[in-house]
Amino acid sequence: MSAPPGPVSPAVMREVLGHFVSGIVVVTATGPDGPIGFTCQSFASLSLDPPLISFAPARSSSTWPRIRELGAFCVNVLAADHQEISNGFARSGVDKFAGVGWQPAPSGTPILDGVTAWIDCALWNEYDGGDHTIAVGLVNDLGADPARLPLLYYRGRYSVTADPKETP
Repeated sequence: MSAPPGPVSPAVMREVLGHFVSGIVVVTATGPDGPIGFTCQSFASLSLDPPLISFAPARSSSTWPRIRELGAFCVNVLAADHQEISNGFARSGVDKFAGVGWQPAPSGTPILDGVTAWIDCALWNEYDGGDHTIAVGLVNDLGADPARLPLLYYRGRYSVTADPKETP
């Protein structure tokens, strides 16, 4: 019988898992005082039947509890030129929508201008995810702009994909 593994440090986990490329999304909603949102890196398609997506806001987020209360949100898949938007929506205590254009999704939640894709959802459920909450959304509507390349995150830096016309 082998000894149990030792504890994994957060720094080592972040460094190793940084080798997995992920996209960047901004989760938005419309509250009584106007639009709200936050940047999130952990987003995934979850189910086709029913149509579900998931993302994991940090438990320290002050925006997610407000969006949870509203019950409707839009996941905006950021485009390659949205680094500034990603950084802006990751900050606390600032007007994240200052200078950011948007249009209402069918539910009224904000679709940010120029995104690669958007997914309009209702909150389906939440689960414990350690220092994060795993949120699951039921997809009500969605759309994409195939001409817009996504913003990617890899090894602690933003990146972009190759031109899709060049890939087989």
